[in-house]
Amino acid sequence: QVQLVESGGGLVQPGGSLRLSCAASGIIFSINHMGWYRQGPGKERELVASIFNNGLTNYPDSVKGRFTISRDNAKKTVYLQMNSLKPEDTAVYYCNTNPPLPDYWGKGTPVTVSS
Repeated sequence: QVQLVESGGGLVQPGGSLRLSCAASGIIFSINHMGWYRQGPGKERELVASIFNNGLTNYPDSVKGRFTISRDNAKKTVYLQMNSLKPEDTAVYYCNTNPPLPDYWGKGTPVTVSS
C-alpha cells in the first residue's frame, strides 16, 4: 500500500521560512522521480518542485530561487525548504511521484503565509 505523509506546514509571516517533509512507503522510492505540489484556495493543484531519481531538480519561475527540494533515499523522504515566503504561497502542499500516482494523494500539509 502506497502512503505519502506530509508534515511541517504552519503559519508563517511573509519573508519567513518553512521546511516540509514527506515520508513515503509502499514504493521503490529511490527509482521514482518525486515532486511537491500545492493547491491554493480556489486554484488548481500545481507542481512546485521536482527531483529526479538522479538528483536533478526543477522549479517553476514562481518559486525558483526560493524553494529547494531534496531527497534522502535511505529514509524514503523528500523535503521542501521554502524561504522568502509570500502570501501567494498559501496553499495545501502535497508530495507525490512525478508524474503523480492519482490514487495515492496524501492529506497534505497546510501552509499559511500571513502577517
